Amino acid sequence: MSEHVTTNSAVDDRLAAFIETITESEPYQQFVDSQQQLKADDDAQELLREFQTKQQQLQRDGFDQETMGELRELKAEMEDNETISDVRAAEAELVTLLEQTNDIISEKIGQEFAQTTGGGCC
Repeated sequence: MSEHVTTNSAVDDRLAAFIETITESEPYQQFVDSQQQLKADDDAQELLREFQTKQQQLQRDGFDQETMGELRELKAEMEDNETISDVRAAEAELVTLLEQTNDIISEKIGQEFAQTTGGGCC
């Protein structure tokens, strides 16, 4: 039993070190910073709310050319918004880092590490 506990402890220690490395990385820090800037940017928040509201309206009421046009306009405004663009870029960088770590882990263990199996347990 103590061997099992020791193994789990070693895994926990290495996992904690891995998490610390990720959270101290530049992509992660940029992502956190961009999220904080987004929370503080009222204009960006309003754009996101309007876009979400229009998406919900489209889902609720069905396809409507006018609503689609409004969604396109809002999407263009969001793409021009520096805060939203920064969040998207930071998120993409973080995803790239996490995909790279997944690839390295998968290579080391000889199988896909973070794969989905398509749902339920059975």
